[in-house]
Amino acid sequence: MSGKFEARLAELGVTLPEAPAPAANYVPYVVSGDLVFVSGQVSMADGAFITGKLGADMDVPAGAAAARSCAISLLSQLKAACGGDLDRLVRVVKLTGFVNSTPDFGDQPKVINGASDFLVEALGEAGRHSRSAVSAASLPFGVAVEIEGIFQIR
Repeated sequence: MSGKFEARLAELGVTLPEAPAPAANYVPYVVSGDLVFVSGQVSMADGAFITGKLGADMDVPAGAAAARSCAISLLSQLKAACGGDLDRLVRVVKLTGFVNSTPDFGDQPKVINGASDFLVEALGEAGRHSRSAVSAASLPFGVAVEIEGIFQIR
C-alpha cells in the first residue's frame, strides 16, 4: 500500500525497510488508543550498525546522518503498527534521542536534528514534534544514536 507519505518518501529516495524484530524481550511498538509508542531504534545503514562516539571519533554531520537512519526505522515500525498504511499517521508527537557522546560534547540537539529535519521534510506539518536530546555514555552495540518515538494515528 502506498499513500501520500510513502510517495513523499519516494521523492526523497527513501524506501522504508521491513520493520526489524526486537533484539531482546520487548515489543517493537505498543498501540494504546490513538497513540503508538515505538521502542528505541538504533542507527543502522545497509544492515550494519552505525557506530561511533560524538566528540571522539564522529562529527555532528555524521551523527545527524545516524539520527536520520533512526527516523527511517521509526517510520518502518510505525507502518507495521498501522497495518501497512502509513497514511493513518496524524502526527509525530515526541522523539527522545540518545547520543553516544563524550562528557564534554554538548551538541546533542544538532545530532538529533538529523531525525527531526528528516521527519518534517518527509511528513510536512505532521512531522513536527516535541523532543528531548540527551547524552549517553554508551549505547547498545556501540551505536552512535538511538531514538524512540510517540506517534498519533487514526
